[in-house]
Amino acid sequence: MSAGSQGRWLELRVRLSDAAHDGPPGSSASDELADALIALGGRAVEDRYGWLVTHLPEPPDPDAFISEVEPRLIRALGVPVTVAVGWCEAEDWAETWKRGLGPRRLTPRLWVTPSWEPADAGPGEVVVVVDPGMAFGTAEHGTTRGVLRLLDRALVAGDRVLDVGSGSAILAVAAALLGAGEVVAIEGDPIAGEYARENIERNGVASRVRWIEAWADAAMLPSFAPTDGITANIEGGVLRRLLAGFLEVLRPGGWLILSGIPAEEWELFSHDVIHSGFALEATDADGDWRSGWFTRSTPAPRNG
Repeated sequence: MSAGSQGRWLELRVRLSDAAHDGPPGSSASDELADALIALGGRAVEDRYGWLVTHLPEPPDPDAFISEVEPRLIRALGVPVTVAVGWCEAEDWAETWKRGLGPRRLTPRLWVTPSWEPADAGPGEVVVVVDPGMAFGTAEHGTTRGVLRLLDRALVAGDRVLDVGSGSAILAVAAALLGAGEVVAIEGDPIAGEYARENIERNGVASRVRWIEAWADAAMLPSFAPTDGITANIEGGVLRRLLAGFLEVLRPGGWLILSGIPAEEWELFSHDVIHSGFALEATDADGDWRSGWFTRSTPAPRNG
């Protein structure tokens, strides 16, 4: 994701109409609004006395972006919303996003927690300690949770893993802690890279996670072959453009975990993945988001 200016961050405060939101914070309407704010580029989302609040880097054209926020949210939710905006400095926002983040247990053995609050993990359990900073990527979003749950099922100790659109490196770190022999994390956002490297070091997996600052495309992916598994939590249109590269870089029978797909788009999206040479092994549903575990079912195409 493009991160914009590091000096100023846009604060969005959004309230659902009374008709749309007749339950407490955490109801499905609030969850849908939180997902919509993340889709706009927001980082962490918190509740402040009935307002959902998020922060995002200053857009290239702030006035145009702000004018589109309310219409885009109404289209996404189908209900009226009230939007208020403000600005804050990066260092102020860096403390704001910490509120409301805590340990999450995603599978019987896998936890994700921020560094300031330890998880109550037992022997043999895996704890991913991740501070997103100004990079997208905590277990607060359904797409990330879906990939992590499927990753715990798909990964085999010693696997060579490619994490495309790595963000905060949460998936790369989790893969390493779950037993991957080597992980290559690809991300084009330099601000994300700063925080991702901290997360990699914090979890003690720097010797097995290689960070590459680049925007992935189908042409460059085969240079990482052969790969046992791939994780990619990106927008569906980008994933479609990468499918040919995924097919070529994966070994026969290798696994592919994709996320970032709204529920209403999942049937068509998964159909496209299957027809690109993959078999669907499992689907994870988390609110309005879907994640899929696929395996390579056809030979990679030959050039020439």
